[in-house]
Amino acid sequence: MSPANLLPAELRERLVRVRRDLHAHPELAYEEERTAALVAERLEELGLAPRRGIAETGVVADIDGGAGKTVLLRADMDALPVEEESDAPYRSTRPGRMHACGHDGHVASLLVAAERLVARPPPGRVRLCFQPAEEGRGGARRMVAEGVLEGVDAAFGVHLWNELDLGRIGLRSGPVMAAVDRFDIALRGQGGHGALPQRAVDPVIAACQLVSALQTIVSRRADPLEACVVTVASVRAGEGFNVIPDVARLAGTCRCFSERLHAELPEQVRQLAEGVAQAHGCSAALDYERICRPTANDPRLAALAREAASELLGAEAVATEGEGTRTLAGEDFSEFAAR
Repeated sequence: MSPANLLPAELRERLVRVRRDLHAHPELAYEEERTAALVAERLEELGLAPRRGIAETGVVADIDGGAGKTVLLRADMDALPVEEESDAPYRSTRPGRMHACGHDGHVASLLVAAERLVARPPPGRVRLCFQPAEEGRGGARRMVAEGVLEGVDAAFGVHLWNELDLGRIGLRSGPVMAAVDRFDIALRGQGGHGALPQRAVDPVIAACQLVSALQTIVSRRADPLEACVVTVASVRAGEGFNVIPDVARLAGTCRCFSERLHAELPEQVRQLAEGVAQAHGCSAALDYERICRPTANDPRLAALAREAASELLGAEAVATEGEGTRTLAGEDFSEFAAR
């Protein structure tokens, strides 16, 4: 069956309309007030009793179908601090903010799913979870801490993914999205004139060598059969063309699927930063943050989802496990999946 035929025309039109409305009004992490109000209003129209203010701006509502298990369906709501350059009529109306990661589609899809589930409640309970602050701000962790998983037997989430052709669904068991960490390193030397480097301690040279040294985490410390990246995305030092600065700063990300490797990464980054700094007469200060753990799908639930998707769309529409269904991008749904 074509994905376009899965919903009546009225629901398809509502899905598109809601998604475009959300796209035009993006809100950053923990600022999703308009989005949360729209969600709560629609859930109330469906006869549900949404609970607001969970993890500040989250919204949760239950659909009760009697005795049975409780399944949580989650959609993330926040946008990114990105300037939209599209000329689409529903482009962002808010400078420096954009739904560039598909969360507008996630919210709209779950609202339409809620409509279908209210019309025909399955046995048990469906918990609708509209989560704030997925983009590196710990929204899932806070929702879990505030009890959203109490009584839940299984949790499902989706992510719009442009690596797959339109109308296809990708899923796999085990690790599917990476752990994400952030690091900032400040290398402090002693500034001076560019014509007199012998009188300075140059942190720029140390920073250049550290960028290369950090790559040995992947090439020499990680198992070659385990996916891992260490990316330095920002290097900042000084402003004058002839002035050696006191400080050079590096910022980047570490990502992997392995829980074991994830546990080792902070110490490996620290050792290299301090060692390279010392070799150049500098000091190093490391700020290392774990943003989210790896997202690993439960094999039984993945098989159940594959069976359902094949029944709805046909087996040919469900991507194989090696077909664009694994990525070193991160997703804090891992906080739900790990419980």
